[in-house]
Amino acid sequence: MGRTARASATAGPTLAVVAREAGVSVPTASKVVNGREDVAPATRRRVTEALDRLGYVRRPRFDAARAPGMVDLVVHALDSSWTGAVLHGVEQAAHDAGLDVVVSAALGRSRAGRPERGWLDKLTARGSAGVLFNLAELTESQYGWLEQHRIPFVMIDPVLEPPPGVVSVGAANWQGGVTATEHLLALGHERIAVITGRRRTLCSGARLAGYRSALASAGLPHRPEYVRHAGFDEAVARRHMRELLDLPEPPTAVFVCSDRMALGVYDAVAERGLRVPDDLSVVGFDDLPEARWAAPALTTVRQPLSEMAATALRLLVRMMDGERPESTRTELSTRLVPRRSTAAPRG
Repeated sequence: MGRTARASATAGPTLAVVAREAGVSVPTASKVVNGREDVAPATRRRVTEALDRLGYVRRPRFDAARAPGMVDLVVHALDSSWTGAVLHGVEQAAHDAGLDVVVSAALGRSRAGRPERGWLDKLTARGSAGVLFNLAELTESQYGWLEQHRIPFVMIDPVLEPPPGVVSVGAANWQGGVTATEHLLALGHERIAVITGRRRTLCSGARLAGYRSALASAGLPHRPEYVRHAGFDEAVARRHMRELLDLPEPPTAVFVCSDRMALGVYDAVAERGLRVPDDLSVVGFDDLPEARWAAPALTTVRQPLSEMAATALRLLVRMMDGERPESTRTELSTRLVPRRSTAAPRG
């Protein structure tokens, strides 16, 4: 019995002791120690606190020194011009930093931009030195997993407000909404609708707030029937535009919070035998290649996607070197790109 006690004191507490201290089963404690994702956030915290309190020595599963020249870029999909712009920015900045980039579309195969279960486990197996997440909506458990493994990461245009301390890079969406609406107001429009994305997303809320602020500054009342949420879906935007055109007093202009949705608006206008901008002025957001290819070419608000991605990569490199950015949120400016889809209203 004495020998057992001395051995325990030398080797530290066993996993069974940790499990008992945390009030969980040994397999659950083992999942936390080994970085498995399928553990509830509250349970993970309880076990982690017990590990620290008892001085349990964990073998680190993540070692940046294994692959110091490689980072991961996780995108929502590979088949979009948005992703192409992000890839361009990351590629340029990674080349300057002497890094290789592994690109995966784990977010595109799961609902709401969340990485599939088990994807983060593969990350440790690759041994990348850091991660960039583009348009990601991580769960509390996944944030906890990254923190537990001390993996440096940066969010590019996060879908939701990240937890405190998480580093992210985005665009000045509120100012972009103001700029788009002020452009239409300057042309003489007063009946201005907006088709925005998902209700809870950071960028949608900011662009909508900018639209409302510009209307208020111009002394125009807020018209709830002119506000539509299309979830960044081109087909849904087309349907909402049909509904707006059916109103007793339809808008003469519309601010569409993504270029892809603006293409759906173009389709709805054409279906009614109307023309852009003669019958309806349209402003988009993003300045993707589709904006230039549209007929007529789309007036839009440019958000600097490549610059955002490059900035995120440079921040990640600093974090990999042990630095901590002074600010957790970096916003790059947006600007209006006038083309041929806007004009003064008829009459």
